[in-house]
Amino acid sequence: MNASGLKPALPGISRSKRLGFFSFSDRNKPFDSKQRGVCLIKAAMEETQTLKQDVNGMVDKLANRHAGKNHNQLSTIGNSTNIKWHECPVEKIDREKLLKQKGCVIWITGLSGSGKSTVACALSHMLYQRGNLSYILDGDNVRHGLNRDLSFKAEDRAENIRRVGEVAKLFADAGFICIACLISPYRRDRAECRSMLPNRDFVEVFMDVPLQVCENRDPKGLYKLARAGKIKGFTGIDDPYEPPLDAEIVLQCNTGDCSNPCDMAEKVLSYLEVEGYLQA
Repeated sequence: MNASGLKPALPGISRSKRLGFFSFSDRNKPFDSKQRGVCLIKAAMEETQTLKQDVNGMVDKLANRHAGKNHNQLSTIGNSTNIKWHECPVEKIDREKLLKQKGCVIWITGLSGSGKSTVACALSHMLYQRGNLSYILDGDNVRHGLNRDLSFKAEDRAENIRRVGEVAKLFADAGFICIACLISPYRRDRAECRSMLPNRDFVEVFMDVPLQVCENRDPKGLYKLARAGKIKGFTGIDDPYEPPLDAEIVLQCNTGDCSNPCDMAEKVLSYLEVEGYLQA
């Protein structure tokens, strides 16, 4: 150890804190491949030992956290029996530090045609430009794969929301800013998704756009089909939409007076910044 408390560098070699970055000094001296080869091996062994100590420290941390618990205890969740939750020493807070942001779920709800997907994409692009990592779970997109077995009956719509909520929770746990944009018409289903996460990690965004405005837009022609009786159980026509009672963010659009989607996304971005989600 030298006066600064650091190990002296091996002869002829300077090294970084991680294996793989070595440079040879004393370029004017005769090249001694054997000596430098030995030095390189010693440096690599030191780095390997450091990595082992880091891993052992993480394992000890996990062991201390679960000291006294029955690690062989199995659970039954729903129809799944004999299952066990496996912990890992790398936690959400570690991933957040790596990404320099806080994992959360931005849940955008509103009528069909209210602009949910448009605002979600604008928000995701703004986050990308800032260097923040996000991912969108779009209501139509998830029905192309994960939820393609579900219809639009009430019970299937509830299961659709539950599955998206579970996936969104995983993204948030990974440190992502997950943007879920679905009609999600029923309060109980949205409340269930909120309950999956710590309360502060679920941010509900209500697209408060009148039915008349959404129907005039009708980007997919669904309102026209619903009015003609060709689609049954369509939200806003013959199936109710239950607006949030206490959403964190409300984006309003009055008849003939609607903000630009980018302006709406900017409001969500400002909320995330003020609440500290964009840093860790």
